[in-house]
Amino acid sequence: MRGGNGLAIVLIGFGALIILGKMGFGLGFLFGLLIPILIILLGVVAWNNGRRFLGAVVAIIGGFMLLGKLSFLFVWVIAIAAILFGVSLLRKNPAARI
Repeated sequence: MRGGNGLAIVLIGFGALIILGKMGFGLGFLFGLLIPILIILLGVVAWNNGRRFLGAVVAIIGGFMLLGKLSFLFVWVIAIAAILFGVSLLRKNPAARI
């Protein structure tokens, strides 16, 4: 592959996602994730080009945006962790069993 093929593949994929979205396939959630990820990548590119402060600020903003989009996962993780912790407490302490 030549050096510029990576960008071409990303653009083709991005265009395909847009077309699939227009055809009625439910890709709205992916587009919601795409913008924060692109902002993070923009910050990484700025960081690698020597503009460390600007890159860090942009990447942090993109990270907070992505965190907001994926916040529903934290509820699931906390619920599963609470269940597993409760089960482990029951296994360790035989007096706590009903």
